[in-house]
Amino acid sequence: MSANNLPFLSVFLLLSLLRFDSIPGLEAAAGKLASIPGVYVFGDSLVDAGNNNYLPFSVAKGNYPHNGIDFPKKKATGRFCNGKNFADVIAEKIGLPLPPPYLSLRGLLKWRKRESAAVAGSNDLLNYIRSSQLRRKSSPQQYTQSVVDRFKAQLKTVQETGAHRFLILGVAQLGCMPSRREKNSTTHECNKEANMLASLYNKALIKMLQQLKEELKSSMAYSYFDMFNSVHDIVSNPAHYGFSDVTSACCGSGVLNAALPCFPVSNLCSDRTKYLFWDRYGHPTEAAARTIVNFVLSEDTQYSSPLTLTQLVSS
Repeated sequence: MSANNLPFLSVFLLLSLLRFDSIPGLEAAAGKLASIPGVYVFGDSLVDAGNNNYLPFSVAKGNYPHNGIDFPKKKATGRFCNGKNFADVIAEKIGLPLPPPYLSLRGLLKWRKRESAAVAGSNDLLNYIRSSQLRRKSSPQQYTQSVVDRFKAQLKTVQETGAHRFLILGVAQLGCMPSRREKNSTTHECNKEANMLASLYNKALIKMLQQLKEELKSSMAYSYFDMFNSVHDIVSNPAHYGFSDVTSACCGSGVLNAALPCFPVSNLCSDRTKYLFWDRYGHPTEAAARTIVNFVLSEDTQYSSPLTLTQLVSS
């Protein structure tokens, strides 16, 4: 089958992280991915290529230093990262151009043969953690189920437009990002409540995907990547994966560099390849993004189910 006849790959991202160098089957996987004609990315600021630049009333922007310090030409594009993010690295591995901000394409939506695009969203789980009002209205179980139900509706809508293959990443350990860690201790423990919420969401998400697959049969195939446990393994043994700091932000200020966002006047770590987190919000460094992509491309089924990404591409 020619590349032009192959279905596009849809990537749904919520939270991600990590670093590794030698993964079995990586070259073969990258070769298979080269047959994908395009990638559509749906997610939040972890994969945003600069959509917030086009939102006049948004104060959450990354189009200033130190963001982009390791991006080509040291350009701050609106990515909340020192360099390329997860969606960029996926596109790079496949041989596609870097995803443009979706909002920059208004009026120009004439897709070429092989294309990629990114769309930013918001993270409902973090909203629940931050809002005492939301917590009073519903239990963690009720809230995570409502988020999953909305996600199911979005998936079905995208599937009905012609998407058939989906790479879906679970939520990582929200409580282990710099801004959520315990500040008044020497070990800076992860926030247990936030991690519990992420775990509840992932369990509900896995169940929903299994049910949706039963409903849609052969018209849908997916690979679910277990971000929660993969991040747990990295945080538990960072030196094994090449990291020296998995608790604090590379760019920021205060305790764990997590008191304020990354600004031009913020403290900046000298070696970004040794840090898991770029800023207080848990956005990964480029090194972390490259590592998680390598894990996703691996033939190892430890974190991927019911198919690995390469199996999904071949399906």
